[in-house]
Amino acid sequence: MKIAIVGAGLAGLCAAKSLLDAGAGDITVFDRHVGPALETSHANGALLHPSAVDPWNSPGILRLLLANLGNEQAAVLLRLSALPSLLGWGWRFVRESSPARHRAHTLANVALALRSVQLMKTLRGEGLDYGAAQHGSLALHRDAAAFAKAQAHATWLQQHGVLVRVLSRDELVAREPALQPVAASLAGALHNLADESGDAYRFCLALAAQLEARGVRFRWAEEVRRVLTAGGGRVVDRVTSLLPADGAAEDFDAVVLAAAWWSVALSAPLGLALPVRPVKGYSVTLPLPGAVPEATAPLYAIQPTASLAPQQHPHPRTPVVDHDLHVAVVPVVGDRLRVAGTAEFCGEDRRIDPARIGNLLRLLLQVYPALAGHAARAPRQEWTGLRPMCADGKPLVGATRVAGLFLNTGHGQIGWTTAAASGELLACAVTRHAPPIDPAPFAPARFGL
Repeated sequence: MKIAIVGAGLAGLCAAKSLLDAGAGDITVFDRHVGPALETSHANGALLHPSAVDPWNSPGILRLLLANLGNEQAAVLLRLSALPSLLGWGWRFVRESSPARHRAHTLANVALALRSVQLMKTLRGEGLDYGAAQHGSLALHRDAAAFAKAQAHATWLQQHGVLVRVLSRDELVAREPALQPVAASLAGALHNLADESGDAYRFCLALAAQLEARGVRFRWAEEVRRVLTAGGGRVVDRVTSLLPADGAAEDFDAVVLAAAWWSVALSAPLGLALPVRPVKGYSVTLPLPGAVPEATAPLYAIQPTASLAPQQHPHPRTPVVDHDLHVAVVPVVGDRLRVAGTAEFCGEDRRIDPARIGNLLRLLLQVYPALAGHAARAPRQEWTGLRPMCADGKPLVGATRVAGLFLNTGHGQIGWTTAAASGELLACAVTRHAPPIDPAPFAPARFGL
């Protein structure tokens, strides 16, 4: 079976890995960039979080979006210019936010995330190095009422396999001494024991190298313009080939679209309207005081400077998610600090907005004020990416009604958390092997695709 995968980020590479493991030996991966993970997967939040896979369309989301129109400091920002592109999708997004639907979607994502954690352990056992750390994450709460509500939610999740421990303020500071300067403002935290961290870009580099050594072909800097079908597109029978931008069509038995938001445009000519829209996220990466990150890519070429002297307070060592500030601060590979957050509905705008970067740095200092001098002087990597958000907050993984066409996209903010298990489900759909978890909640057929 000859298989093409479009996209060499987390979704595409994990799909290729699982397909190889399932016995599919003739795989070609196409990507428009010169290497893997140079868009949405590149500098994400670095946190694999089974504890926080709730879809963003929680009950009350419409009221929140409308209340924050034009608020540049809002955690979730809706720009008026994006409204026309969101009308049909937005109706579905709000419709799926009822309490019952939201709970069901959350539990489906939990199953996918916990399976991913198992698979990532296997990958590490096979020698894949991506700077992984299994310290869990600390979900900080500043408001006592919100903390009590979060504990109730965590108890519910724990019934479904998400391990958590409640920490008092003193226990929290003992676990993460770098939080001492803000301890008085904290009500406590949840220590999410199943959460992990790691460098997604480093993961993709290592996995791509492993796949190439096993015979996967990579077509770098080759953008796929069309998926061709029998009948010339007039009568869709089955996928037959791909047409790259600067090459001749090549025949395939199966095509996997794992190109994040751009999967929408590739599938549209085939009559498939994917309920996926781009949601912009930001991150800032700083070297820890006294550390100089290894240069794993041009974007990470951070050089030593005089500003990197050790600070009075200890370095952050455990991933922290501040739920009141809506920001994640994650140590990466022991020498960098990744600050990530915000969700911006702004269409396909990939520009880095200095105001949003400034907001992230402001939030960082509300968590770790001792880093103020260092953050002002240290070199930093600013990044933004378009998360492919499905209307019901769950990814689209599996076969479509176009024979031979498969999807692995729509993961939104849980792409790194669920990449390994999504790839496994995709491979089961292609090879018709029995899946380890129920694939129905993620099947494209739920939207008639």
